[in-house]
Amino acid sequence: MSDKIYLRPMTVEDTDLIVSWRNNPRVRNNFIYQETFTREIHLNWIKNHVETGDVVQFIICETGTDRPVGSVYFRDISQVHHKAEYGIFIGEDDAIGKGYGSEACKKACIYGFQELKLHKILLRVYAENQPAIASYEKTGFIREGYLRDEVYTQGAFHDIILMGLFADRLQ
Repeated sequence: MSDKIYLRPMTVEDTDLIVSWRNNPRVRNNFIYQETFTREIHLNWIKNHVETGDVVQFIICETGTDRPVGSVYFRDISQVHHKAEYGIFIGEDDAIGKGYGSEACKKACIYGFQELKLHKILLRVYAENQPAIASYEKTGFIREGYLRDEVYTQGAFHDIILMGLFADRLQ
């Protein structure tokens, strides 16, 4: 595995950066929740989800420069069912296409299986987001479901693909 990036725990000090990234149209348009993202929303996310253990979130940093370029997270972590939902965004426009997302996905999933003791990691992705789907498949995710007209954003209905990963499929 390459070491172009590393993951570090997200902190409250990352709030302004995350708010800026989440409001980048390229990032926002790939989220199901597309409303303007605010400091208050993020601080509530930390208080109600990260601090409660429902979410584990990391900042993706470039190796060598330590520059933050995005974030990965596990949400809806269930210790009962040993599963969680995975999410990622590359916030810096000049960090797109460098393989950071695929590397971050693999490193985060290793963490999820080894440290969180997950049995399954799942994700939701817009069916038209082919670069993301290819990246997830590169990590070993497989398509498990297809939800037609699942979300209504930007004046249109969009299909969502459900993908899942088990530790023995991690590539």
